[in-house]
Amino acid sequence: MEKTNKTSARVETLSDLARLADYSLMDRLSADPEATSDGVDHAPRQVFSGHFVPVNPTPIEDPVYIAHSENFFRELGFSDALATSENFMKMFSGDSSQLPAPMRRHSWATGYALSIYGSEYYEQCPFRTGNGYGDGRAISILEAVINGQRWEMQLKGGGRTPYCRGADGRAVLRSSIREFLAQEHMHALGVPTSRSLTLYTSNTETVKRPWFTNGSYSRDPEVMIDEAVAITTRVAPSFLRVGQLELFGRRARKNEHPKAMEELEQIVLHLIDREYSDVIDADLPIQEKVLLLAREFRKRLTSLVANWIRVGYCQGNFNSDNCAAGGFTLDYGPFGFIDMFDPRYQPWTGGGVHFSFLNQPQAAERNFHMFCLALKPLLESSQDALDQLDEIREGFPQVMQGQMIKMWASKLGLQTLNASLFNRLVTLMIETSVDYTIFFRELSTVPEDISPLTKSFYGDSVSDEKILKSWSEWLEQWRSLIHTTNPADINATSDESREKLSNKMKAVNPKYTLREWFLVPAYQQAANGDYTLIKELQEVMTNPYAEQSKEIEERYYRAKPSELFDIAGISHVSCSS
Repeated sequence: MEKTNKTSARVETLSDLARLADYSLMDRLSADPEATSDGVDHAPRQVFSGHFVPVNPTPIEDPVYIAHSENFFRELGFSDALATSENFMKMFSGDSSQLPAPMRRHSWATGYALSIYGSEYYEQCPFRTGNGYGDGRAISILEAVINGQRWEMQLKGGGRTPYCRGADGRAVLRSSIREFLAQEHMHALGVPTSRSLTLYTSNTETVKRPWFTNGSYSRDPEVMIDEAVAITTRVAPSFLRVGQLELFGRRARKNEHPKAMEELEQIVLHLIDREYSDVIDADLPIQEKVLLLAREFRKRLTSLVANWIRVGYCQGNFNSDNCAAGGFTLDYGPFGFIDMFDPRYQPWTGGGVHFSFLNQPQAAERNFHMFCLALKPLLESSQDALDQLDEIREGFPQVMQGQMIKMWASKLGLQTLNASLFNRLVTLMIETSVDYTIFFRELSTVPEDISPLTKSFYGDSVSDEKILKSWSEWLEQWRSLIHTTNPADINATSDESREKLSNKMKAVNPKYTLREWFLVPAYQQAANGDYTLIKELQEVMTNPYAEQSKEIEERYYRAKPSELFDIAGISHVSCSS
């Protein structure tokens, strides 16, 4: 995509934002030829071709402001007052009927394919063809170039689309709060992510959702409850997914229609323009572009997953349709931040071990395999290019392992990871039942003895002499490696080098993470119109590495209470509507 010189002064009104509109996807790719002309296209149906369906969002009733990302508003040059202005609220709560030119009243939804852990699926499509699966309640409403950067703005819960599969197209307040705060937090953690813009709810509109009874240990929802609907706007350079490329790759592979190969090439080139134009020369032949794309995506995806594990995040449902082709965190459905360390931690009851905490590198590899499979039809004329793509795909585990080794070394404050030390650490963390975040943050103080580390111990481990002795031995080994293998300025042999090492470790080991048991009271209070906790969490979680007030530390830097373990809706979720 050619570089644009569009810049913006401060955006005070919706008309100011409208002047920055630039709809690259709708202008350069193909609309579904069977789409309606008026954007009223809300019933489930098959979409056989085209890259998107023009569809109008369905506004929520009586929208009420809850929150906006002050940090992101500042980056974009938006006035904070804009978030509560009437026209802006209408647009970002789904009312596109009176948008100022050159904004368009037609928004768009996209189709994609589904693969789960590297296996193609069609059954989730109501027609069992793959032609009805896609954005069922996510509707993009704007592309704009702001200060030289292209952003796409998408409503989560914006109403039904042809891909809704019979559902109501809504998101509820509970899940919208979770997504809004999670995106704010992940960005502050330094992990690539879609961004939060605004969060609105309805004063009057509700939908029914399956959920758990209070204090339940059930793995499955037990009751239907009424929940307020909400719309959160998420923002990214694009919302192109691995599953989206898969859809067009499958169609090209099967020659499902005369333009199938052309549409695949168009979507791949569009992805490069939107997400990789800084590293892939626009003048290169298509095959060279495709191979560079595969290498660059591999680099981004492996780095992303290593960062997830660094901060204790588990995606929960890392299907290919929840994997952004730009290499950032896309979907915040059944996600979770780990409390007690468990390699098999999985916040989603339907996710299984294959999407568990320390299996995320393997899940990413499966998604990368499907990404490469989607690209293959574009390289069929060159066996050499196909061989190179296979080599890139087969090299994923090695690149992933390199990223993980680098990440673990940084968490431990080491220049080079010591396998024996690391393996012993993992064993001790499991045996002791250690809080993941608190342990690494306390280790970042470069302690003389294990006393600070015991703050992270659950249960009776703190009084188990055998475990304490094992930890003391491990800490002694760790300190010895710090002293003997790190450079002099961070080897902790002087007060100055110890402080420098501590600061370096604290920059990768956050003090605060968005634990589910923090979120639950926030959305429970919000259901009664009290948004105080949302704002407090937003403030705390956008400063996750900082030392905050004693009051904040007492509330949010602590291990999970024992009575909350295994409680449904806190320790695990079955869905996120």
